[in-house]
Amino acid sequence: MRLRVVVSNVRGFRDDVEALERLVGHLRPDLVLLNESGARWRLRRFARGLEMAVAPDPWSPFRRRVKNAVLVREPWRIADRRLHRFPKSRRWYPRGALLARIERPGARLWAASIHLGLHPAERLRHAREIRRIAEDLQGPIVLGGDLNERPGGRAVALLSGRFTDAWQTAGEGPGETFPSREPDARIDYLFVGEGISVTDVLVPPGPEARAASDHLPVVADLAIEEPG
Repeated sequence: MRLRVVVSNVRGFRDDVEALERLVGHLRPDLVLLNESGARWRLRRFARGLEMAVAPDPWSPFRRRVKNAVLVREPWRIADRRLHRFPKSRRWYPRGALLARIERPGARLWAASIHLGLHPAERLRHAREIRRIAEDLQGPIVLGGDLNERPGGRAVALLSGRFTDAWQTAGEGPGETFPSREPDARIDYLFVGEGISVTDVLVPPGPEARAASDHLPVVADLAIEEPG
């Protein structure tokens, strides 16, 4: 079974939202993993424009939001979702993983939108949390987001030791995603767990992708093993 995934930090939809909608709409993903998903009304409008269902971060009236989101296109649906806040995140910049269980006839998997911290030690703690969380999940998992770290970093190495880095498997070139107008760093990633293989992955070029956000998205085509 095929699954097309887009991973994107949309910077709160503060850039060219129409360019972003055109870009993602043209790609026709089954699953979108967003970071910095902005105001809830903007996120809902973006999802409606793509004709996708959305799992935003849960309400947190007494704490700052961890603004991750998961979107799916029919026949996929969101069966469950929960937010895991990374402990010891910086107070004004909380980080976490939004976990959504998505399913369709004949398939079920976990999708996680992750956003790691800016400090190396903080990122490493977050990566350890992600590995711990994944051990408790049943079934295949896809996780992606803005790791704020280049491929040589310790957090990336820790996740690459447990999951398959899509770009390392099927990408060509450096896969740089940031900053979008003159990218020189690969800091946005897609990882997959057991039971999922990567058939193709790219970072879309062109003016539309550069205008959509300060990060370029990562787009991957995956193959999910059919249950025996």
